[in-house]
Amino acid sequence: MTVLCASLSSGPGGFLLGAKSIPEVKSLPNAKVLSEKQAIVEALAQRIGTAASGVLVDYKGITVAEDTALRRELRAAGIEYSVVKNTLLRFAVDKCGYNDFDSILNGTTSLATTQGDPIAPIRILSEHAKKFNNKFEVKGGFMEGKILPLSELAEIAQLPGKDALYSKVLGTLLAPITSLAVVLGQILEQKGGSLETAEPAAE
Repeated sequence: MTVLCASLSSGPGGFLLGAKSIPEVKSLPNAKVLSEKQAIVEALAQRIGTAASGVLVDYKGITVAEDTALRRELRAAGIEYSVVKNTLLRFAVDKCGYNDFDSILNGTTSLATTQGDPIAPIRILSEHAKKFNNKFEVKGGFMEGKILPLSELAEIAQLPGKDALYSKVLGTLLAPITSLAVVLGQILEQKGGSLETAEPAAE
């Protein structure tokens, strides 16, 4: 872009008004702007580096109402979710050793991370990607310091959450104890007693 600069020059019969173009000098970013960007990159790198898992998504097609509902669900699950600039995120993921993400950092990008249940952000965002039908796309993800391919993210998304897994394991462990209690209760009832009224035998 050039700027026109008016100038006066003398000639036969008086002065002539002329114009010449000079190149525009672009202002360099000042120290404050650079410092703010560096702080954002450091915060992103810290957030990514300490996360149990994270997911990158392209959110370009969802409505405000859909985005609000998504954020509410993620917040309830203890997941931090925010829109990020690709240029700043690229610096952050490179600092964390996730250089392979560079190729997908284009278009609109948002980042979801958690320090809790590592399956939760993958499951929730994958479910919304299906629900929004191509308006919302999972770009990539990571878990415990490892970048996960999209095929592996899809498999993890089918797993139950950590709480559900704990409940299932606990249920499996308690099943024999529950069965034993039922049998003992039936025996006592046949003898006219119950587990509640049964007293320990005297030593």
